Amino acid sequence: MQEQVTRVSIEEFAAPNGDGPITILRFAGDITSASQPAILGTYEGLSETTRRILLDFSKVEYLNSSGIALVIQMLIAANKQGRTIRTFGLSAHFQKVFTMVGITRYTSIHPDQASACNAF
Repeated sequence: MQEQVTRVSIEEFAAPNGDGPITILRFAGDITSASQPAILGTYEGLSETTRRILLDFSKVEYLNSSGIALVIQMLIAANKQGRTIRTFGLSAHFQKVFTMVGITRYTSIHPDQASACNAF
């Protein structure tokens, strides 16, 4: 199986409740150790004023332990910077994995974008 390149797109929109902007990082492809420039590079390039972030995993085809480590690294950095992150679009399997490895200490997991937005 050939690895699919990790793609990350950024969107920003006004929160439905008018409480400032929400930034979405939409991941697509595979998330592995080779994803570090895409994932951490994109995260590190966010404005210092970014406070609320959604992570969209709905287009991720493959996520291995090295990829999970990158996600954890990003979540820990966000926590230290006072940012709030909500996650959606994970398969049932990866919802369970994220819970088992303790990622839910840093983010809450939601079934869709609307419920993730409402969790802020």
